[in-house]
Amino acid sequence: MKVLLDECLPRKLKRDVDGDFVKTVPEMGWAGKKNGDLLRLAEQEFDVLLTNDQNLEYQQNLKTFNLAFIVLVAHTNDIEDMKPLMPAANEALKTILAGEILYIEATPG
Repeated sequence: MKVLLDECLPRKLKRDVDGDFVKTVPEMGWAGKKNGDLLRLAEQEFDVLLTNDQNLEYQQNLKTFNLAFIVLVAHTNDIEDMKPLMPAANEALKTILAGEILYIEATPG
């Protein structure tokens, strides 16, 4: 599974992703790209976009992209808030398909 980490996520989160190939948006040289342009580039080289942008599906028709989306929903985008979501994200990476969007939320408390 080839996974792209959106630039809104902490770069260190890359270490917690169980993918065959994991890159960040800045590593790909795509920092600052608008969502539509970024998604067109990403679908050519990746299977999944890992993001915390909860508005993405309202800004783009995600089903038109040959890409799956995992949205991490936490109180902040700090690594400490994101890491607990990674076991569920890694489990989802095993089965998610292009055109699907999955929200993984922190448990309250």
